[in-house]
Amino acid sequence: MAGNFDVVATYKSLLLNSPELSMPVAAIQSLVELIKHSKATTMSEFMLSIKDASQQLKSSVRNSISLSAGCDLFLRFVTRNSQDVADFETWKKTLIVRGQSFVEKADACRYKIADLGVPFIKDGSVILIHAHSRVVSLLLQRAAENHKRFKVFVTESSQTQGGIRSAKVLRAAGIPTTIILDAAVGYVIDKVDMILVGAEGVVENGGLINQIGSYQMAIVAKAANKPFYAVAESYKFVRLFPLNQYDLPTYNADTLSFQELNVDYDPKTNEDGTITAATTSSSASPLRTSSQSALHMKTSEDQASQGSNPLVDYTPPNYITLLFTDLGVLTPSGVSDELIKLYL
Repeated sequence: MAGNFDVVATYKSLLLNSPELSMPVAAIQSLVELIKHSKATTMSEFMLSIKDASQQLKSSVRNSISLSAGCDLFLRFVTRNSQDVADFETWKKTLIVRGQSFVEKADACRYKIADLGVPFIKDGSVILIHAHSRVVSLLLQRAAENHKRFKVFVTESSQTQGGIRSAKVLRAAGIPTTIILDAAVGYVIDKVDMILVGAEGVVENGGLINQIGSYQMAIVAKAANKPFYAVAESYKFVRLFPLNQYDLPTYNADTLSFQELNVDYDPKTNEDGTITAATTSSSASPLRTSSQSALHMKTSEDQASQGSNPLVDYTPPNYITLLFTDLGVLTPSGVSDELIKLYL
């Protein structure tokens, strides 16, 4: 086994110290560290420790889609290379070297995807993105570096505030970016030329698992006849075949059990033109009467309901125009072929 090595603590430490590190890469790097600390003396004991560690990682987070993709890919790699092992210790050292090599090359995947996606961005276009995706942000930055002129709408993603993070990154790169409400996708869609979203996972039929709100964006894009592009690294290809939203591994009996928000809202207009909102959970606070102002009322019931709200949703392949990956630009139907190559 691995003695006192804590694979979950290692995983969390990696993400904390390297904010740009993605979950599947952090999972693989954690499993490589596990091998370094492994005291297993037999193949069966070693394989059991890897499987147990993978399960611990998957159980450590609420949304384990992309993390599971990394664990499964590494487990498949270990299993495939476990045949005809002549020297056990030499084989473990080989796994460590190859695992570290994969981690080092993982960052290059994003740059390859960005370069593949740049030609699809035309001068003067308006692009709608969702929440925050490192690879989507990089693609747009590369397009700007290639002197493409475009504007970006980004959904705020109220659950994670990811859209605000994206806006900061893009504005720092000189890209005109406007944050919109999650509910305003239909309102702006006629001004949009294309939609770009990242991915938590790409499933076997070419469908997409991503941050909540992606599916409704795809529906609106389809209705408005706008191209909907997904951007994902191949290590996020996951062996799942969901039929609907409730087939996702993140779903449980409490998901969508939206608890009622118990707030007494009695707005009063003050002399200075501000609004005083009286709530049962906090003291009154003034809010300007502007269309850009938002009233955020947080109560204990509201905060408790966050745990019952879904984090991700599933977008079926028929809503996706193309996928930009480090394996190339794929149609949704092409994902199955690539998964076969990865796992068989």
